[in-house]
Amino acid sequence: MPKLSVLVPTFNHHKFIAQTLEGALMQKTNFDFEIVIGDDASSDGNQLVIQEFERRFPDKIRAFLHSQNLGPASPRELGGKNNVAFLFGACKGDYIALCEGDDFWTDPLKLQKQVDFLENNQDYAICHHQLSVIYEDNSPRHDFNSENQHDTSTLSDLLEDNEWFLGTASTVIRNVFKNGLPKWWWKSASGDLGIFIEVAKYGKIKYFPENMGCYRKHHGGMTNIHTPRNIFFLRNRMEMFEALDEYFTFKHTAILSKTVEKYKSILENLEADH
Repeated sequence: MPKLSVLVPTFNHHKFIAQTLEGALMQKTNFDFEIVIGDDASSDGNQLVIQEFERRFPDKIRAFLHSQNLGPASPRELGGKNNVAFLFGACKGDYIALCEGDDFWTDPLKLQKQVDFLENNQDYAICHHQLSVIYEDNSPRHDFNSENQHDTSTLSDLLEDNEWFLGTASTVIRNVFKNGLPKWWWKSASGDLGIFIEVAKYGKIKYFPENMGCYRKHHGGMTNIHTPRNIFFLRNRMEMFEALDEYFTFKHTAILSKTVEKYKSILENLEADH
């Protein structure tokens, strides 16, 4: 049984997926890990690349090549969600490392460092590290996290939602999803944030300042849909925080009410502009 599962959701990443898989395969660990990759019916030849990697590394890669896109098809802000949930259900490891099919890792000791930390610090549930943000249009690369990123963060920091500090490709989390994802997550367009909120119920968040990977921005990425001016996305995010108040049995109402009010204000200003 693998100690860790590398979870790779991918869709039309033909140009990028080989670099993603190479970054995972180069990892040097003293434990077994698996790469669980789900292609959501790509139309660009992505599946052919994945099949070749699976042929070469059958003991390491478990590929799920969907013949139809799992959706949901509408609203588009929730696109890819069902593939991600499918992959969480397929992960066998006690830990999960997330890396979408357009991102990649650069440090061969990344997984070992993060798992060692979580093994030795049971009061932590997530660890993440610095990433380089790179652009398809060759805009200048830059660091994902600011210089003053906290060494330790908590669930409260995620619920305050002031600044996004968890680069998805940098995270290793405890696998708390063996019984599935919570009901509120299925309605949320903020998929990664929702996952991290659920995991942060179980412990703190550790930051490594070492740069161990790259987060790629390109025209096909979901960040071009989840924009600060997308009214559906903003309202959906506000509704997620409203649902979380009840989910956490009103233990975090003081924080969550401020977060909800912030989104209400943003939405009012945007709608006034339309």
